[in-house]
Parts: sequence; C-alpha cells; structure tokens
Amino acid sequence: MRAALTWRDKAEQCIYDLAFKPDGTQLIIAAGNRLLVYDTSDGTLIQPLKAHKDTVYCVAYAKDGKRFASGAADKTVIIWTSKLEGILKYTHNDSIQSVSYNPVTHQLASCSSSDFGLWSPEQKSVNKHKVSNKITCCSWTNDGQYLALGMYNGVVSIRNKNGEEKVKIERPGGSLSPVWSISWNPSSRWENLWSSRESEEEEEAGHACLEDIPVLKSITCSSQGSEAEEEEHEEDESPRNASSDEHNDILAVADWGQRLSFYQLSGKQIGKDRVLNFDPCCVSYFSKGEYILIGGSDKQVSLYTKDGVRLGTIGEQNTWVWTCKAKPDSNYVAVGCEDGTISFYQLIFSTVHGLYKDRYAYRDSMTDVIVQHLITEQKVRIKNRELVKKIAIYKNRLAIQLPEKIQIYELYSDDSSDMHYRVKEKIAKKFECNLLVVCSEHIILCQEKRLQCLSFSGVKEREWLMESLIRYIKVIGGPPGREGLLVGLKNGQILKIFVDNPFAIVLLKQSTAVRCLDMSASRNKLAVVDENDTCLVYDINTKELLFQEPNANSVAWNTQCEDMLCFSGGGYLNIKASNFPVHQQKLQGFVVGYNGSKIFCLHVFP
Repeated sequence: MRAALTWRDKAEQCIYDLAFKPDGTQLIIAAGNRLLVYDTSDGTLIQPLKAHKDTVYCVAYAKDGKRFASGAADKTVIIWTSKLEGILKYTHNDSIQSVSYNPVTHQLASCSSSDFGLWSPEQKSVNKHKVSNKITCCSWTNDGQYLALGMYNGVVSIRNKNGEEKVKIERPGGSLSPVWSISWNPSSRWENLWSSRESEEEEEAGHACLEDIPVLKSITCSSQGSEAEEEEHEEDESPRNASSDEHNDILAVADWGQRLSFYQLSGKQIGKDRVLNFDPCCVSYFSKGEYILIGGSDKQVSLYTKDGVRLGTIGEQNTWVWTCKAKPDSNYVAVGCEDGTISFYQLIFSTVHGLYKDRYAYRDSMTDVIVQHLITEQKVRIKNRELVKKIAIYKNRLAIQLPEKIQIYELYSDDSSDMHYRVKEKIAKKFECNLLVVCSEHIILCQEKRLQCLSFSGVKEREWLMESLIRYIKVIGGPPGREGLLVGLKNGQILKIFVDNPFAIVLLKQSTAVRCLDMSASRNKLAVVDENDTCLVYDINTKELLFQEPNANSVAWNTQCEDMLCFSGGGYLNIKASNFPVHQQKLQGFVVGYNGSKIFCLHVFP
C-alpha cells in the first residue's frame, strides 16, 4: 500500500473535523469559525460558510445527502442544505463537541459537555438528555437503533433512539483514558472476521487451515468450475434481547490511554486492546468497513485492518491530526491538522502474489495469505496478523515476508494435491526488497540492482550486482540448492543465474526494458514482454527473434506443450500455437499460468 498526495490546502485555523457529501463530490471542513466546502476532484474551494461566532468543532452529513450539520464553541448547532444554505439553528448550554446523523431516520444527535440532543425535521423542539460527564464523540449503529456516546471519563454510553442508556462500557484508566473517538463498523458482514477471534489468539501465528473461502474471483479457468461459498454464522450471545442483528454491530473505541479496542453492541469486548503508543484524536472506517483510519498526536494518519492490525502510514504531517476520513466508496482519504493543513490522498493497493505451476498464493485482507490449487480449486488460508509484504512459492515451499521477519512454510507431504502447510523456518530480520523468490533451500532477495541469496537460517551465501535495475525474476527449476533463476533487467538484458554460482550467464540483450519473462518447457525458447507492451519470442540457442505480437502485459508458456504460449493485454487473451495465427478472446486481466488445456488469469478488482 502506498499513498499519493492528490491535493493540499492550508487554512488559517485548526481543522477539528471534516465530512464528505455521501456522493463524494464535496468535502466540508471545520476551520476556525467557518466551514470550507471543497470540490474533492481537484481541491477547489467552492465556498466558505460563515454563521458560527466561535470555533467549529464538528460537522456531519446526512446519509441521504440533503442536509449537513455543524456544531461550535458558540453552543450552537446549524443545519445546512446541500445547496449550502443555513436553514435552522438551535442551542445547547455548552459548546458542541460532536454531531452525527442517524443513517436510517436522519435524526440528528448533537452532543455538548453536559447533555446531548436528538432532533429530526418533523419535530419542533430538540429532545435533550443530561449526562454526568463531558461527551467527546458519538456514533450511530448501522440500523439507526442505537447511539454510542464517548465520554471524557473513559465511559462509552450506548443509548436507544429515545436517549435511554442501555449499555455502559468503562475503559480501564477511567478519567485518565478519555474516550476521544468512536465509530461503528459500517459493514454488517463481520462474522467471518470475528467468529473465531478469541480462540485464534491462542493459536500459533501462521497456522494454515483448510476452509471454503468466498474470495475474489481472481482465477479464470477454461472450464467453468464451482466454488463453495459457505459461511458460518455465529450464535447471538448477547445477554439482552435487543435486535436480531445486534451481533452485526462492532464499535471501535480509541482512548487517550493510547488504546484501540472493539466492542459488541451488548458491551462485550472483542479480542484484546491494541496498543497505539500515541493519543488518538480520530478513528473512522472505510465505507465498506474493511479498513480503519487513525490519526492523532503522532502527527500522521495510519491505516489499520478492521481488527486493528497496523498496515502502514498514509501521510506524515507537521502537527497533530485531529480528523481523517475516507471518501465514500473509494480509496481516497482526507486529513485535517492542527496547523490548518488539509490533505487529500489516494491509496494504491498493489497485488501481492506468487505462482508456481498449479499453486497460486495471494494476499487477502492485507494480513492473510491464501494458497489456491488451480486444478482442484482447494484453498488454504494462512493467518499472519501482520502486514504481508511479499509472497513467493516454489514446489513445496512458501515464503511470506512480514514487516520484521520472513516465514518459510513447507507442505506436510509430497502429495501433489496436499494443501497442509507448516512453518519450516523463520528468519527474524527486517529486509527491504523489491522482489522475493524462494527455492528449495534458499531465499532470493532483490533490491534494485542487487540480488542476495540467503539460507533459511538468514545467512547471506551469495550476492550478484547487475548492470541495471532488476525488473523481473523467476525460478526455472534445478536440483535442490542449485536452482536456476531467470532475471530480466531494465536495460533489456536477460540473464540466467544459478544459486550456487557467483557468475551470471547472459542469455540475450534486447533494446527495450523487460516487464515479464517465461521460458518454454524444453528451455529452448524465451518469451519476453517489454515496456512497449510487445511480446517477443526468441530462440535461446541462436538468439534469433522468432516472432513478436503487440498489446501484451503478461505471458506464459504451456507447461505441457513446447510450442504453445498465451499472453494477455488490451482486453484480450491471446493463444499462439507454433506458427499459426494468434487466437483471441475477450478477457480483462493478466495471464499467470498455462497448464495443458487450462489458462489461469488474475483479474485485479478495483
């Protein structure tokens, strides 16, 4: 995952809150005593809105997109239309700390230091309810039946639509751990994640378990196979009879005890606290609930999985981050800081995967690895509970690079259909690499122009320095401990390297940079996809260019037939047999394997 800054602006005052219009076209910023309305596409300031007499602390948009509300230190709540017109104003006895619209009824909750109010358009008055401590934040459940209030004394109070307290959660530390931000997961399909969370805490990390996994349709086969999509539904263990959907609600709680925690609607904690090591000022989910954003005193926004595993930094800032939210149904994130900086980032998630013959391994949910047998279509999930950075697979070996280590797995047996993996070795070192491959007895790390060969114990045995940046690397087989590697460089050079030999063998040199490589079954022909999206096929022995085809992004030789290859690109899958014309069929994606009558393609979903 990497973050690209799309646009940035600077206001004169601290940015305490922000809200997106539900269609994502506009961003409302609370800056000083004004609201700033931005066009999210290019960061153009559409209009400043000035109606409050003091600092605006909070802003929220109704889910139907018709109204938004702002609350300020002037003790006033103002209701605005989507046309940016103020239409209604009401007051509390203290400054307004938080506002939130009910996602179903569009009832507005406004919270102050001493009470909270519930207002809806059909009401003439605001129903207010006294509280014993300062409210810092609030959030409605997905069905709009319950409102959670985060308080300065470390309490989370869950109220029904009438304002009556139904559940009280007390965070450890009490008033020393003020609850500063809370958010309900907007997705109701969380059972697959949490169903066995507590039992998993006691499992050995990296345990591989066979299961039916409803995953992305990333593999397209020539014959239409069936994929089991069973789900296990949890029993509702709620101690009270509130709603049949009660177990679908998960509340993320960020407090100034520097902890992130998760709770069911019943008040039961899920899993253990996550230590943050900074004071969190804002916690919010992506619109599908798959990721969490947290910003605060560490002057950056961090991305977490929905169960609180840190994945990385989105953007480092110069001052505290007071607010951060994801644009609806997208991978864009808006950030507001104490110094008035407004930043808008695009998150780019790369595909992390590896392929060897009929086994395809890929990253799922950023922290899991799924290995799929492309013939039997069996899948196994390996849970790491850390960010998966790289994956490599070769024969009975599987290597997974995590932030602080590389784990090497092996199959339990030599059975070609066996899908049970166990940990063989762990290399407890942090590595920076662009590419990673695994062999029978070695790990190969690629960093720019340098290749390093490590034993499974982490000892560096060999190193090669190339003339140009390494763009592609592939294991092409060989005896254990003596495997050969196919290496493609940016300068067009293609080499063969043996892991037990310090000298690289130049196979050929072309004029364009290498993007993808594959060698035929007999190792007599070489297929190359270059930076111009051209597929070039060479005779390795004579260096002769046999033929070339345009519009290619990936290529694979048939593992069973010497003269057949396929390449993808331009919305088509192309099959080339010997000297016959290319056969085409429409297909989006990248070809990753070709075995007999089956072609395997990866489709990267947006």
